[in-house]
Amino acid sequence: MPLLPGAEPYSHRGSAVGVLLCHGFTGSPASLRPWAEELAGAGYTVSLPLLPGHGTRWQDMQVTRWEDWYAEVERELLELTGRCERVFVCALSMGGALALRLAAEHGTEVAGLVLVNPSVRSDSPASVLLPVLRHLLPSLPGISDDIARQGVSEYAYDRMPLHAAWSLTRLWKEVQARLPEVTQPVLLFHSPQDHVVSAANSELVLARISSTEVTERLCQRSFHVATLDHDAGEIFAASLDFIQRLAPAHAAGVTRVESDDHHG
Repeated sequence: MPLLPGAEPYSHRGSAVGVLLCHGFTGSPASLRPWAEELAGAGYTVSLPLLPGHGTRWQDMQVTRWEDWYAEVERELLELTGRCERVFVCALSMGGALALRLAAEHGTEVAGLVLVNPSVRSDSPASVLLPVLRHLLPSLPGISDDIARQGVSEYAYDRMPLHAAWSLTRLWKEVQARLPEVTQPVLLFHSPQDHVVSAANSELVLARISSTEVTERLCQRSFHVATLDHDAGEIFAASLDFIQRLAPAHAAGVTRVESDDHHG
């Protein structure tokens, strides 16, 4: 199947500081591409993978599970840690759950987390029906393009595959159980006007992680996909400050090697 516009994975070879970006459920790298390019422009080594089953058509996602999505970001993390001295993980929505599990699983191999509207729990009472409903209905209407800014799209699926949605609830349980294992510095952004992921998600993360350095920022002018919305510039700038402060000895460009941008 051909990829949707902007769904191509993106990578950039830069300094000895690496950044892994994780997109959300039914989404694609399009939602994080400007952020990835901003980080690459600052000289960092960047990896923005396309999660299995995403970026083509929703039917392709029906046969994937959270373990498949996690395996992809874990593979990219290990590739970055083999190449870089320090690696940070930036994530949106369900990507936040994957990032938190990476942090719990890999400890000091993850230097810090930047989370935007992380999704770690169900906000719908109907989710309890998913174990049965997924065998009766293939999909429900999607949850894409919750963006305040006009004329912007994240190019996500317009349908939500229910087998995959059920698996997402399994990921949430796994991540919730392991939140106390997260000790890395965390910069967390959330939008008060998010129509996809409730504020209770960020509250749960902040309440249960063991990190001693935690910064919470509100995206007052943005909806769920804040990385493409009015507050995107603030997210990009703050994440650069966060990384530069935690990896000052390896400032972008200091140990920079030849660039080899890869677009797919």
